Amino acid sequence: MQNPNLTSMPSPSPHSRVNRWAIAVAGVIIQIALGAVYAWSVFRIPLTRAYGWSISQVTFAFTLAILTLGFASFVGGLWMRRSGPRRVAIVAAIFYGAGIFLASFSAGHLYWLYFTYGILAGTGLGLGYIVPVATLVKWFPDKRGMITGIAVAGFGAGALITAPIASRLIVSVGAMRTFAILGVIYFIAVTIPALFMQDPPPDYRPAGWTPSATQQRQRSSRTYTLGEAMRTWQWYALWALLFLNTSAGISIISHAAPMAQETTDVSAAAAAGLVGIISIANGAGRFLWAWFSDLIGRRWVFLSMFLMQAILFFTLPRIAAFPAFTVMCFAILLCYGGGFGTMPAFAADYFGAENVGAIYGLMLTAWGFAGVFGPMLIANIRQSTGRYSHALTVIGMVMLCSAVIPLLVHPPYTHREAIEMPRAA
Repeated sequence: MQNPNLTSMPSPSPHSRVNRWAIAVAGVIIQIALGAVYAWSVFRIPLTRAYGWSISQVTFAFTLAILTLGFASFVGGLWMRRSGPRRVAIVAAIFYGAGIFLASFSAGHLYWLYFTYGILAGTGLGLGYIVPVATLVKWFPDKRGMITGIAVAGFGAGALITAPIASRLIVSVGAMRTFAILGVIYFIAVTIPALFMQDPPPDYRPAGWTPSATQQRQRSSRTYTLGEAMRTWQWYALWALLFLNTSAGISIISHAAPMAQETTDVSAAAAAGLVGIISIANGAGRFLWAWFSDLIGRRWVFLSMFLMQAILFFTLPRIAAFPAFTVMCFAILLCYGGGFGTMPAFAADYFGAENVGAIYGLMLTAWGFAGVFGPMLIANIRQSTGRYSHALTVIGMVMLCSAVIPLLVHPPYTHREAIEMPRAA
């Protein structure tokens, strides 16, 4: 017996002539502009030198922005349900652009930097981040993993575009004027594609597409509201998957340069280059793993990433050659990006695409908490033991234990539905 909710969906509305790929391109542009937040490191040294702030004080502005992002994504997901994606995206552009622009008035005023860059811009980040993810997953029920991977890959690639531009601007006009210029650019870069954001007709599906038996078994038999989703254990399991995977990757991001110097005795300049290399992996992994999840399933992607990372973290302390160390860090960051690329489709599979904005938006709080937990874990173990090797081993053990979750998780269908679902070929 086939699942009627998946196989008897009506055809696309004949009056709908919207090109879904145009919406996808607009979504990627939004994510690239928002992903510029990952270029924060180029401001770190100029701000510490100009105003005497410590590295940890400057870094906290970025940490606050990411923490705010997680909670603002939830608000944006709820708001999209009532007002649609376009309005949320435009408001996101206002908050994000204004936050960066107003940061230009923070010279000598650290808490103003926290408020503008951390709170205002972070709010814009969260509101804007959820819009392309939640919108595109509805337009591409046939390619959920691939399309969400493409969208969030733009976020991962934002720093690659912004970092060299911001670096040149800082040299030419200073850090504060650079904030002002970038704030205006970000506002425009998010506002214009935001005008293309719209939801598909109800129960939309591409012409000629019918979900396979395998897809039906991987997807829930009904659409859940946020409250209903949170009454299932599967929501918390997916939250834990995202939290654990993000914690592992962000621990490498936050300590990549000093870790490389300690483990491989490489120069500080070479270690700094590692940061740029692994940022490429962050973006690439978001697409590659998400695309792969359309082929083998989301569960098996997370199982593969956890087992792969367990091996890498156990092996990393024993690597003395910098090229090999770089390759292994690159592989870990592929998995880090893969979690962000795969999880939106995972959430849509289990709880339906209609309310995925709110459901996945709240799930993104895992990103904010992991952004605090991962760096703190590796820093505290490093401080207490005097070596990164012990911290890496502990994270490897965490990854190995985490592999149990994808083995246990399944869509929240009843036992009777499980029996009636078609068997995968």
